[in-house]
Amino acid sequence: MKNNTLSRADLNGDNGTARNVHYGDILIKFGDCLDGERSDLPFITDDTVLPKFAGSILREGDVIFADTAEDEAAGKCVELRKLPKEPTISGLHTIPARPRFPFGTGYLGHYLNSDAYHRQLLPLMQGIKVISVSKAALQDTQVRFPGLSEQTAIGSALSEIDTLITLHQREPELQKCCHPLSR
Repeated sequence: MKNNTLSRADLNGDNGTARNVHYGDILIKFGDCLDGERSDLPFITDDTVLPKFAGSILREGDVIFADTAEDEAAGKCVELRKLPKEPTISGLHTIPARPRFPFGTGYLGHYLNSDAYHRQLLPLMQGIKVISVSKAALQDTQVRFPGLSEQTAIGSALSEIDTLITLHQREPELQKCCHPLSR
């Protein structure tokens, strides 16, 4: 699938006919799986961009890799779980991928960001100040997976753990804003 080359200046948070997944958000903002209905995926400002990517509109289950980073985070990815109502396309410095057959929800996002998988990418990365990974390098990796029901159970369990971690990280914020002495 194709990705666009739009910079942050070509995106906005208010409106548009299509959404964009930016590599910086994959690296910093998103976890292993993305619920596009709940996230604030930016809109593409120029409405003429979408028709050029009609064959590359993302679907649930697709995976988007960040192909570049300033460190070995290159190759981090996000699995798309739910998407906003607007068509969504993959942005600058990303590699969108669509599995050839169905995987259990959440499995690929967690597996492809695991140390076991990422260790395969490390020798394939190129660059000194900016590290990148290519489509060809990704094609040279192996993805291991159990049966579909076990994939689904693994994806679900790891997603629940992610949710618990997120809630636990927010506890100090909630205690600070809601504690009677903090007012």
